[in-house]
Amino acid sequence: MKSLIQKYNIAGPRYTSYPTVPFWNSETFTKEKWIQTFKDSFAESNQKEGISMYIHLPFCESLCTFCACHKHITKRHEVEEAYIETVLKEWHLYVALVNEVPVIKELHLGGGTPTFFSKEHLKLLIDGIFKIAKRHSEAEFSFEGHPNNTSKEQLQTLYDVGFTRVSFGVQDYNLKVQEAIHRVQPFKAVAQVTKWAREIGYTSISHDLIFGLPHQTKEHIIHTIQKTKELVPDRISFYSYAHVPWVKGVGQRGFNDDDLPKDDEKRALYEIGKDLFATLGYEEIGMDHFALKTDSLYKATINKTLHRNFMGYTSNKTQVMIGLGMSAISDSWYAFAQNVNTVKEYQQMVNSGEIPVFRGHILSEEDTIIRKHILNMMCHFSTSWDKPATKIENIEKHLHLLKELQADGLVTITENSLSIPEHARPFVRNICMAFDVHLLDKKPTTQLFSQTI
Repeated sequence: MKSLIQKYNIAGPRYTSYPTVPFWNSETFTKEKWIQTFKDSFAESNQKEGISMYIHLPFCESLCTFCACHKHITKRHEVEEAYIETVLKEWHLYVALVNEVPVIKELHLGGGTPTFFSKEHLKLLIDGIFKIAKRHSEAEFSFEGHPNNTSKEQLQTLYDVGFTRVSFGVQDYNLKVQEAIHRVQPFKAVAQVTKWAREIGYTSISHDLIFGLPHQTKEHIIHTIQKTKELVPDRISFYSYAHVPWVKGVGQRGFNDDDLPKDDEKRALYEIGKDLFATLGYEEIGMDHFALKTDSLYKATINKTLHRNFMGYTSNKTQVMIGLGMSAISDSWYAFAQNVNTVKEYQQMVNSGEIPVFRGHILSEEDTIIRKHILNMMCHFSTSWDKPATKIENIEKHLHLLKELQADGLVTITENSLSIPEHARPFVRNICMAFDVHLLDKKPTTQLFSQTI
């Protein structure tokens, strides 16, 4: 008999948005519509809660074969200044659309490798953003650092301009695994940057780990977490390796598929990690995240304010999120918009005075309702449709699709609500899929998503 892992480990979205990117409707989307939704949403929310900003810094000196992000591989650091100038020009294009000074509540530098950039250029970027923006009184700024190239000077510079959170990509400490994913970094490098961040005053330090990597075993997971224990990060992201070699530009063929742990073997790696994190005082947050009780992510979970967007889980919800840079995605709550995917085209469009969006989706009323339910399930493992504003059309159809999951003890359903038991959290993506109207109406004929478990 198949295990529940084998039964439900199918391709499915991670739901950092709803609708998910493959189901965005390009026929009803226009850049003009996107700009109008941004202006409307900004006017509604800027003074009330501020906005979020994601800045994509795409350059990497080498290709990590586990990574499915949009990136640009180069060792030429002379590209830094021109790229930052373009990002600031894009920001000016957005600010020119509104009638008040933006108030930034959350700012995140992602990549690529943000620490590819020099401390001088990082300061130039942040100073440039705030020449025409204000900081929210509860602002939280974060960035992703590569342990091999993050310097104490970079950490100090970003701290001095308001950053208090940093996440370091660790993945796994086993050399064979590191070589397979082309990400060799010694423990001492991670220990050094973590020590520097603490000394400088960062209040939240996160380590990103991955399970399901090529050649990875239970012993590797235990060893990696034991080493992580020595450094006591405030947060730990424990991601499932997403094997998506069909995505253009993803370098995930540096190993054979047979080298990957699968199904129950892979899930066992997660369960080992989860148990170890619990013994170390970490609380499970949403999907794939763990935090100490002193961290803002845990507090957001307790206060029911945890939010999920294209930056992942966050303790700060804002209605507007602006994505700057190549391939960055913006969210006005009423619409999504993504920038072009190459540095060259991005710079050409912005330098010609054009907001560099090339695709997106205008949310229907149904989209917005289902989006709220999926956010509830992804963040709080429960949702309800007992109020008029939360009513789902044809709810019986969606609940029927959950019958088998319900019979397997993976979801509890009442007349107007559902909840996901703690032991069933690994199946949250499967449960969300039962509400995904776009996925149900147009099942993909080719593989678009990674496995759900």
